Amino acid sequence: MHADAQIPDIAFPGHDKLVSALDAAVSAGDDHAITAALRNTLCRMIRDRDIALPDCIYEPIEDHYARREIYRSAEHGYSVVAMTWGPGQGTPVHDHCGLWCVEGVWDGELEITQYELLEHEGERFRFRAAGGMQAGPGSAGSLIPPHEYHTIRNTSPDAVAVSVHIYKAPMECCSMFVPERDEWYARQAKPLEVDEAH
Repeated sequence: MHADAQIPDIAFPGHDKLVSALDAAVSAGDDHAITAALRNTLCRMIRDRDIALPDCIYEPIEDHYARREIYRSAEHGYSVVAMTWGPGQGTPVHDHCGLWCVEGVWDGELEITQYELLEHEGERFRFRAAGGMQAGPGSAGSLIPPHEYHTIRNTSPDAVAVSVHIYKAPMECCSMFVPERDEWYARQAKPLEVDEAH
């Protein structure tokens, strides 16, 4: 499904409870207050046994990590995307095109590496890894531009991982950064599509 297609509001156990909690969090104030409230809310929702993501969220797609939008708020504008990471699947260094985001691990483990932008010349960017972590179920972090450069990877050889991402608005494109030499990367625009959720 393309990003410009109409996204249904996917039904799942605990849907209304999750949406109500997210709506309250996005009313918290400025970007820092909102993302802090969303981190706390998402950690709580991941542990809430009333909420069960749709079965399809646990189905990896062989040739890419899956992005399934499960909710979009007509009132507040935020988008909730569940991502499914097959063994070894991950992202290149990328940004979020100026959107804040809160990311939480729902199931499995993911390796997240933050990157610091040191300098750039036109479409060439110099990054340095600035710390990484193995994130397990119930952990959440936030990205607020300009501190948004990172990679995500499922390092497991056999287990699927699931994460939930709440974006300020639907993220339909981003910049990805392709390694060149030393710490230099070339920026490429990447349109983002969503996979079907059912």
